[in-house]
Amino acid sequence: MTDRPGWPGAGRNPGRVLAVIAMGLAAVALAVSACSGAGTAAAGAASGASQPSGQPASPLATPDIPGVPGQASHGTSPASPATGPAAAPLAGKIIGIDPGHNGGNFTDPGAIARLIWNGTAWETCDTTGTTTDGGYPEAQFTFNVARYLRADLRRDGARVVMTRTSNNGVGPCVDRRAQIINDAHANVAVDIHADGGPASGRGFTVLEPVADGPNDAVITTSQRFGGDVRQAMLAGTAMPVSDYTGVDGIMPRDDLAGLNLTTVPKVLVECGNMRNATDAGLLVTARFQQQVASALAAAIARFLG
Repeated sequence: MTDRPGWPGAGRNPGRVLAVIAMGLAAVALAVSACSGAGTAAAGAASGASQPSGQPASPLATPDIPGVPGQASHGTSPASPATGPAAAPLAGKIIGIDPGHNGGNFTDPGAIARLIWNGTAWETCDTTGTTTDGGYPEAQFTFNVARYLRADLRRDGARVVMTRTSNNGVGPCVDRRAQIINDAHANVAVDIHADGGPASGRGFTVLEPVADGPNDAVITTSQRFGGDVRQAMLAGTAMPVSDYTGVDGIMPRDDLAGLNLTTVPKVLVECGNMRNATDAGLLVTARFQQQVASALAAAIARFLG
């Protein structure tokens, strides 16, 4: 103990005071060193339980996940990438898409006017399709929706078969379109169209096949799929059910090759009336076309379980 002013004996033995101070400082330094060493040893013991001998401990940050910038900065392990059925709900499924008509059909009227057998009667190979009053063609609408739908389905793991892959050709004929999808052994298929009905009429219609021989085995499943499409269109788009054709958005048809000749579950969707100003205002927009594609994708996913 050192002497300090006001303490007993202060100033009487300065040498002894200095010695005591030195001894005290040495004791403090020894205690601090011991504590630090214990902490370091404890940390080393903890890290040694999971790290190979002589290797530095791994940093807390985890590797970046592709497409998720800055994931490593959070210092937590990322969830494993989704795999299996949850990641690709339509994996292993084959979906047929038939975008009605073709952009080049008007350039070759002779080719599309030739007659083909539709399973119950003769009909023309194809038509040019309808247009809005502003000249927007049905063929362009159907092709846009088909491409959006194809992207949605591929994202979910499906293999997609389209009856045409451009909008500047002629055909193929409607019987050939049915055959393309049949030959692919599609699990389900959809024909995409837009109607050219009376200007006063609004809404979409789901056309379902009527048994005629080739399609007998898929009538019930096609009707179930039709119900799924109707529900999805109402839930996912601003288009109401048709008020001028069908019953509550559903209509059986026995005069269309695509439905008469199908051997896979299939419906044809008139997505709206291009001759109605309100419907046309929706049909020509990318937003509505994407909504239709999403609705059809949802219906397909529901149908396939």
